[in-house]
Amino acid sequence: MKILLTGSTGYIGKRLLPVLVEAGHEVVCCARDVKRFNPPDSVKDKISVIEVDLLDPASLYKIPKDIDGAYYLVHSMSASRDYQSLEETSAINFREALSNTSAKHVVYLSGIVNEDALSKHLSSRKNVEVELKKGTYHLTTLRAGIIIGSGSASFEIIRDLVEKLPIMITPKWLNTCCQPIGIVNVIEFLSKAIFNEKVFDQNFDIGGPDVLTYKEMLLGFAQSRNLKRKIIVVPVMTPRLSSYWLYFVTTTSYKLAVSLVHSMKVEVVCRDNSINSILDIKPMGYMESLNRAFAKIENNSILSSWKDSYASSGIDFDISEFIEVPTFGCFVDKRKLEFADKQETINRIWSIGGETGWYYSNWLWKLRGLLDKLWGGVGLRRGRTSLTSINAGDTLDFWRVLYADRDKGRLLLFAEMKLPGEAWLEFKIVDNQLYQTATFRPLGVLGRLYWFSVLPFHGFIFNGMLRALARP
Repeated sequence: MKILLTGSTGYIGKRLLPVLVEAGHEVVCCARDVKRFNPPDSVKDKISVIEVDLLDPASLYKIPKDIDGAYYLVHSMSASRDYQSLEETSAINFREALSNTSAKHVVYLSGIVNEDALSKHLSSRKNVEVELKKGTYHLTTLRAGIIIGSGSASFEIIRDLVEKLPIMITPKWLNTCCQPIGIVNVIEFLSKAIFNEKVFDQNFDIGGPDVLTYKEMLLGFAQSRNLKRKIIVVPVMTPRLSSYWLYFVTTTSYKLAVSLVHSMKVEVVCRDNSINSILDIKPMGYMESLNRAFAKIENNSILSSWKDSYASSGIDFDISEFIEVPTFGCFVDKRKLEFADKQETINRIWSIGGETGWYYSNWLWKLRGLLDKLWGGVGLRRGRTSLTSINAGDTLDFWRVLYADRDKGRLLLFAEMKLPGEAWLEFKIVDNQLYQTATFRPLGVLGRLYWFSVLPFHGFIFNGMLRALARP
């Protein structure tokens, strides 16, 4: 069957794609920016890719008319303060485009919305379902709560809190109940639901067997890592203070932290588990989901991470807009050095950032990350998804990968830290030389003052990093 996959560059979409291909489906992947779509080599010759933006109806003509079904896996929760309007518009445009095709079934992944009083995020998810139901196809909505898996936003936030804080002074919403589900089961539900007539025109809650408070989830995580943690719940922490607490302690963006805090005050517990028997699925428990996630991390086999989403930066742009580094009106710091071993140099470049660090004066990089975090930026804590591979669209601490070609030895990064301007950092191998170029396009007088204030540090930071990358 021919399936349209929206959100193919997202956390869920990246994991669902190989499962659909393995099941024999012909998959048409939607990407807002095809330059950051990097599917596994094993599926490249079995899929097609179209560049569409659900907020731009003019781009939706590229959707094939002969598709049989589709997945709706997009959201704008942390991309804008007005995400409710964006999500509604996207759903309407998608519905109208799909209604002009032969699609007979759409599967939508939403959130559990069983409470009368919902957060803005959950209300928006429910409204998207209402709009999608107006289409000419059959709709199945799978509603999930907290998703546990390597690279998921929920897992990474829990991990940050537990591993960084021996004692936690927490808001009262930690006593709210939820029903977590492992990412492997989410993918199983999604893949088995498509074209199954037993689930047409219905919505189902999906969750694991454990109903836990957020406090119990944190303590369960600590137990799985053999960590002793004490949690003190206080009633006086406001939503704003709670959002700042999540923002500064974890890798989440502030916009996402605000949305999460308001959603965490709402119980997300399944109404029933009828979908389990319909699709013959037995979801795993919370502790088993944690163990599977850590197995993936330890084996460096994380397929996708929420941090690679543009939403993690709070910046809305396409890679294509910045792939050509400007020269006019820019300050440039360009250095070169002959390397001893080309392959070893490339290996070091492709391992940069994250746990490896930046090879020289890491404490200054960490200080810059801390200042960025205090200023409302992303800081260094996003790290990197894989220890060895880099693809366009990935995050590297407070950088975004614009271009990565290991064979050519070229890596181009764009800065997502708070700056009075725009910055690029490029590593490029030409013959037997490693070129390292930092480019800064200032914004006004403040941008120029910023460049000259950090220029003295470039002399030893960039020189030291270059020597470390090219050393024998």
